[in-house]
Amino acid sequence: MILESDALRKTLFPVPSYSREESARLFRTIHRLIAQLLKRGVSLILDATNLSEHYREYLYHIADRVGARLIMVSVEAPPEVVQERLKARSEKPASRSDADWEVYLKLKPTVEKIHRPHYVVDTSQDITPVLDKIVRQVKR
Repeated sequence: MILESDALRKTLFPVPSYSREESARLFRTIHRLIAQLLKRGVSLILDATNLSEHYREYLYHIADRVGARLIMVSVEAPPEVVQERLKARSEKPASRSDADWEVYLKLKPTVEKIHRPHYVVDTSQDITPVLDKIVRQVKR
């Protein structure tokens, strides 16, 4: 199962404000969903711009509490690639995300280091080698 924070945000907030309070409510909901699904034995992927170690700590604790294996993946690209992709996405009305270049510039300085072991995927490069490592980790 894939939990997409953008889709969940739009479900909870049809006209999102992207305020701190809104994001806090969104992540509380995501964390409750994850805990419930993992307790039922459902494997899942969380697709979220999860910039704060504070919010990631909740994921660490949930995984530890239910005995789930947590595989963290940071997906990155050089700013010029991100800008190009965001521009292309803005021209497609079906996008679930409202994030644009201005949002990227606003959030970029707030990115906090991931304190647990994790994989880094640079999507401007060949991602096959790191994806192979992630798949091997998942299959263990």
